[in-house]
Amino acid sequence: MSNFKEDLKKVKAFVFDIDGVLSAQVLSINANGDPMRTANIKDGFALHMAVKAGYPIAIITGGDCQNIVKRYNKLGITDIYMGSFNKLERFREWISKYDITPDEIMYMGDDLPDYPVMEVVGVPVAPADAAEEIKSLCKYISDKNGGEGCVRDVIEQVLRVQGKWSVEHKW
Repeated sequence: MSNFKEDLKKVKAFVFDIDGVLSAQVLSINANGDPMRTANIKDGFALHMAVKAGYPIAIITGGDCQNIVKRYNKLGITDIYMGSFNKLERFREWISKYDITPDEIMYMGDDLPDYPVMEVVGVPVAPADAAEEIKSLCKYISDKNGGEGCVRDVIEQVLRVQGKWSVEHKW
């Protein structure tokens, strides 16, 4: 088994799910019956830092909410795949756009639709409240739940190991 800190050195890109990762698993429902997702400010800050540091980032989700697109576009993320029920297909489309291989990618997912992609990436990770099947694939499980800073946790670890986390960073 590989050393997680060593695995972080090879990460060149990130992929995240929304529900249960970037947003909490428990969602409010609006008057139209649509879920109202949360967003963690510290997760957003870490995503923005990763974008500024040059990491390609994708969001692949089965959900379909234009507010998600607006939120993450503001942070500099342009590769957002909504309504993705075959996440592996979307993942393959995305990596074909960049000069990266699956083993150079950290993917954070929390439930069974994430499983096929997490089987092929180099650094599969999960929030603390992920499904057991997902946790069984992971090289790291955050101590934070989905929507509660788990994304900040893993991005910060990668940037620190790679010498790109700095309080003197130009925002």
